[in-house]
Amino acid sequence: MRTIALSRMAVSSILVLVAGCTAEASERPAEHAWGHRAALGDGGVSSYAELDETGAPSVIGLAFDAAALASLPTERTDGHHCYDHDGDGALEADSECFATHERVIPLPDLVARRDDIPFRWALLNWNPGGHIPPGVYDRPHFDVHFYIAPIEDILAIESGPCGPERVRCDQFELGMKPLPVNYMPPDYILPDAVAPGMGNHLIDVTGPEFSGTPFTRAWIFGAYDGRITFYEEMVTLDHLRSAPDRCFDIKAPPAVGLSGFYPTRSCLRHSPADDTYTVSMEGFVHREAEPAGPPAPASAPPPVQHH
Repeated sequence: MRTIALSRMAVSSILVLVAGCTAEASERPAEHAWGHRAALGDGGVSSYAELDETGAPSVIGLAFDAAALASLPTERTDGHHCYDHDGDGALEADSECFATHERVIPLPDLVARRDDIPFRWALLNWNPGGHIPPGVYDRPHFDVHFYIAPIEDILAIESGPCGPERVRCDQFELGMKPLPVNYMPPDYILPDAVAPGMGNHLIDVTGPEFSGTPFTRAWIFGAYDGRITFYEEMVTLDHLRSAPDRCFDIKAPPAVGLSGFYPTRSCLRHSPADDTYTVSMEGFVHREAEPAGPPAPASAPPPVQHH
């Protein structure tokens, strides 16, 4: 399987060699672009994208330096999204701030400025203690969100007193608004997991983590105000550092509300050449928008079997 995480030097070499037009070179991406880089630990994480020879997106992802994975923050929170829950006029980071470390990472202009690609930016969350539900996702892991919704709409979702993730009450209600039935992915439910600076999180009730298998990775869809707002890969630190090289099918919803290219696979890989770990969306297909159907019926949360 080809390596996705290319170093900047490797990308430059490819551009030089393209003129040779060998059979091997013709199989390489037509374009590869690095986007923005965010510091993380003693290293960093960068967005990147690839287009195939037709100009369609083939890969959109984030690449982690090995140094970043070896030196991640251990504190519960970075102090984002705080709310004075006890009303004492002071904020306590350990109890009144959202338990995550977040990085906003714009995607490369190569894809972010195109009208036929709905994804614009990424939100990376490092969770040293995991998150709800306990016994399932409470392992150290990354949430890698690829956002469709505008950044100003998402970062406006504030901390507050409502829901288990504690957001502003009116925004909790927007996060709990049912999706149209044809926009709802198969096997997924809309739980009460509305988080500040993110939105709600649709979960796959058939995932192995809900039947006693220890959580290593899972695919999530984001929702807010009755719309799909992000695509997300969740992956534990241990699993990513195990140097995986595998793709997983995405259970796409029957219809989409916005025309454009959407991924069919989520991939986790390690590049030995530059010791880089990647989380990417791949296998893009173009889908035409369809009108929204009636609201999807409410569903019960999955039974949690503790490990």
